[in-house]
Amino acid sequence: MPLYQSAEGRRVRPYARHDDSLPPLVREVAIKTVANGSDAPECSVRHGDIPAVVFSVGGYTGNFFHDMSDVLIPPYLTSFHFKGRVQFFVTDYKQWWLKKYKPILRRLSRCDIVDFDSNNDVHCFHDVILGLVRDTDLILRRHPTRNPKGYSMLGFTRFLHRAYGLRRDRPLVLGKNPGKKARMLIISCRGTRRLLNLHQVEAMATSLGFDVTVSQAGDKSIKRFAATVNSCDVLVAVHGAGLTNQVFLPARAVVVQIVPLGGMEWMATNFYGEPARDM
Repeated sequence: MPLYQSAEGRRVRPYARHDDSLPPLVREVAIKTVANGSDAPECSVRHGDIPAVVFSVGGYTGNFFHDMSDVLIPPYLTSFHFKGRVQFFVTDYKQWWLKKYKPILRRLSRCDIVDFDSNNDVHCFHDVILGLVRDTDLILRRHPTRNPKGYSMLGFTRFLHRAYGLRRDRPLVLGKNPGKKARMLIISCRGTRRLLNLHQVEAMATSLGFDVTVSQAGDKSIKRFAATVNSCDVLVAVHGAGLTNQVFLPARAVVVQIVPLGGMEWMATNFYGEPARDM
């Protein structure tokens, strides 16, 4: 994570993604050193041997793809091995965002999250991690610094399934379940990337023997939509953030990504195609 030198000392933006457009969206945190312990402010809260992790929920949060790749997978990489014994401090604090993803954050830390921006106490820790470790978008591969413990996307999706109480870990196997139809979820969108012939696609999939559900990801809570996705064997969507919901599918389910014209093949492959193979 880049450090910035200023007249007040070193500064860092504790957000896992590093883009040139991010600075206005992420608060800087100052790092100051003292010559000896007597120069430091007196502790008002001591946390014993529990470490602290400081990170931002600013940046591109609010987009489900960035919520996962920038802010939810990184604390999994950074703090899962603490087994809940870690204190999160959040900058650019958004109560609605933290509430939305509480089931995930609560499984990573059993402590109440502290608003770094407004809390005036002097918290003392033996160890502090400022910022988060990040691998590639929705891809986790062993790496000596980014992922030394070798966490995988399959492990992360299982972690999510436990957080949201999702029970299906395998899709329907055709031929072994006579009379049952494979379930297909088509994610519809209101924006510019949408299927103009959605009803024809739904009718065709039904005629091929699928039990088809059409739904908009933003119409339900995360938990309810995760349950809908997990109940399906095939996920179909136009390239976009909605495809991030593949993290809730059972392992070895099928993802069908519809790629619009306009040179989007690289993004389609790297943001959603390659990650699907690891889930």
